[in-house]
Amino acid sequence: MNHYAKKRIIYPLLCFVMFILSACGQTEQGKDVVKTAKNGKDKEVKETAKNEVRGTGKTETLYLAGGCFWGIEEYFSRLYGVTESVSGYANGNSENTSYKEIADTGHAETVRVTYEPYKIRPEEILVRYFKLIDPLSKNKQGNDVGTQYRTGIYYEDENLRPVIDRVYSYFQDEIGKPLAVEVEQLKNFVPAEDYHQDYLQKNPGGYCHIDVRSAYEPIDGRHYDKPDDKKIKEQLTPTQYDVTQKAATEEPGTSEFNGNEKRGLYVDVVTGQPLFSSSDQYDAGCGWPSFTRPITSDVLQVLEDNSLGMKRLEVKSKDGDSHLGHVFEDGPQKDGGLRYCINGASLRFIPYEEMADAGYGIYTLMVE
Repeated sequence: MNHYAKKRIIYPLLCFVMFILSACGQTEQGKDVVKTAKNGKDKEVKETAKNEVRGTGKTETLYLAGGCFWGIEEYFSRLYGVTESVSGYANGNSENTSYKEIADTGHAETVRVTYEPYKIRPEEILVRYFKLIDPLSKNKQGNDVGTQYRTGIYYEDENLRPVIDRVYSYFQDEIGKPLAVEVEQLKNFVPAEDYHQDYLQKNPGGYCHIDVRSAYEPIDGRHYDKPDDKKIKEQLTPTQYDVTQKAATEEPGTSEFNGNEKRGLYVDVVTGQPLFSSSDQYDAGCGWPSFTRPITSDVLQVLEDNSLGMKRLEVKSKDGDSHLGHVFEDGPQKDGGLRYCINGASLRFIPYEEMADAGYGIYTLMVE
């Protein structure tokens, strides 16, 4: 074979290999740099490093009244993607108030929750809120009684109202009774006094009517156990096994999920853990299924990957530890700027119409 012929063969091959490496692939396990953080007591939980996935920095805000604001503030401050959680008073009849005056001014103890929607979507925040409170109790949560302890969801951005209404209707249908949670445009929000801010961090043994440790639990209350290796091999194809267990990369353009236009949920092919919504899927032109965000804030591990002489962020499922792909910061700016480049072989698709029967009903709120 002459020199020119060799170049014609080798050069395209090198280009293909570089495309694989730069777009999504890896052939060896990434380095685990997930750190641990105290959850307020003695349990340690995994927490992704704060500088791992940046995105555009866009934020949204919801105002949540759920009884005593000490616990509500602490709970939401623990969620990945929440940038600020501030105790205050909302929706009273005056522009000014204080802790001693709220019974007279008509304000409710309320927490201002600011979050990055490409890391934690408003539907998840609202689902967690409804699971924290007693939505049938009027002017009472825990041991606290009075109009200042009423439940309510307040908003400034009208674009959030359809989301609020959808989650509200879901829980009202589930409970089968009228809810005591008011939904209103925000008015007269006043931040609470300094001694109320971060109260449970300053006073770990202080009163709290909720279990703030539940912030580390999934919204469906389920944990998806990983089978043993023998069973995994039996239930997966060779490609699925190599991708999820050996961090291999499927060939670009080969996934059945490329260009999928059906509504539904993508789950870990190994454990069934929910991972991505079809609503967040888009064509990135890279040859692999791509998404702008995970289904909820707590289903993925994001790990530093320095293999093959490149610095990337590997994405794995939290419960099953399955290799999924990588996340990059070249996604659509309007959706947060992230691109989760995922091997289709690591996923199983559940159509929207089958989600409830399959035990994923709560996640229909995240599929538009």
